[in-house]
Amino acid sequence: MQPVLTRDEMRAADAAALAEVSHDTLVRRAGTAVTQAALRLLGGGYGAHVVVIAGKGSNGADARVAAHGLSMRGAKVTVIGANDLPPFLPACDLVIDGAYGTGFHGTFDMPALAHGTRVLAIDIPSGVDADTGAASGSAARADATVTFAAIKPGLLQGDGPAHSGLVQVIDIGIAVGSPQAALLEDADIAALLPPRHRNGHKWKAAVGIAAGSVGMEGAAVLCSLGALRAGSGMVRLGSPGNPSAARPPEVVRMTLPDGDWSGAFLEGVSKCGAVVVGPGLGTDAATKEAIRQVIRQVTVPLVIDADALTALGQADEARALLADRSALTVLTPHDGEYARLAGRVPGEDRLAAARDLAARLGAIVLLKGPLTVVATDEQRTPDVLLSAAGVPALATAGTGDVLSGVIGAFLARGVPAHAAAALAAHVHGRAGALGPGEGLVAGDLPALVSRVLSEARHG
Repeated sequence: MQPVLTRDEMRAADAAALAEVSHDTLVRRAGTAVTQAALRLLGGGYGAHVVVIAGKGSNGADARVAAHGLSMRGAKVTVIGANDLPPFLPACDLVIDGAYGTGFHGTFDMPALAHGTRVLAIDIPSGVDADTGAASGSAARADATVTFAAIKPGLLQGDGPAHSGLVQVIDIGIAVGSPQAALLEDADIAALLPPRHRNGHKWKAAVGIAAGSVGMEGAAVLCSLGALRAGSGMVRLGSPGNPSAARPPEVVRMTLPDGDWSGAFLEGVSKCGAVVVGPGLGTDAATKEAIRQVIRQVTVPLVIDADALTALGQADEARALLADRSALTVLTPHDGEYARLAGRVPGEDRLAAARDLAARLGAIVLLKGPLTVVATDEQRTPDVLLSAAGVPALATAGTGDVLSGVIGAFLARGVPAHAAAALAAHVHGRAGALGPGEGLVAGDLPALVSRVLSEARHG
């Protein structure tokens, strides 16, 4: 996992580093890294024209070191102070943005550039909030960003990704300590997911699923396939009213009545290691009450998704219901479901939003989005795990049903709940990236999930 440092955490890390090494040394290291990144973008320095925007702080000092380094490599360099920016920058091959860094507050307007001019940002593009990613004014838009010590939340959420380009994290000798957030990487798949044991059997990773209703049978299929392809040895599926649509032959179906189906479902999943409830169940009063009974009585890790989130009600009601549970609970809201639970939309800082709801509900909250944020109410470091693996093609019906099945499988395989939710989001995002850029459908994902896991485990 990559550490993720907020503005305040980065300030503390800088202060600790300065007790061990001089400011000039850190600036020289950072400026050298910027020089090297600029040379890579330019394909060499000789004959190139570079405009360097240098502020008064550390970013400006880094930029001036880079300006000197590029001059020594044969580039023509023009340095302009951040307070003296013209409306249009001179025509050049590359602009180095060293105007403002992670401590910036206010509004920044980047001067106009000639078409095709590339931009390299230092630490974070000027005008982008280091914590929320909100871009002010005409914030800089970089083709690449060199950031130091650790990635910042603002490079991952809000406007940050669109303004940052390719982000490279450079170690310049600043210890990151114990940050409260971490970003999952591909190496975490094999590290966090236990291998299948030689003496294992199908019940070792069994998942019970309550999903699907008349007209919504696809949700049950997608959730079940997600669980199976993520390594569940047995999926026990119950759909209230027993709609007659076809199911995957590998799925073992339960017979659930209309109305109060909770008792039959609980009996059917008694040997399962994890349970998923919600996709496509419906929101009528009888279904809501059955969902509530399942939530109260399931004694294994539980994933609450889709219509089951609606059944929870608002935060106070949901907390009272979840307080009866003896095992960990994962909630998977998108922004609309979050708003119904919390009484407000997530806002710019999605890390803070997920933390707040997790604390209010006493549960693990997976807040879906381009940056998926998984927060736990438990006292642990990090308390937030992030996945930035998602792709726009995943914004299509049914992909969330697959995700809930993958989470259920990882829980049943023994991954701790906080890590299971974040790992599932990462694998789900990677699977989406392997699919077609246009026309990806949810049914494509389960096989792609299997491919991601197989490649992580076996190369």
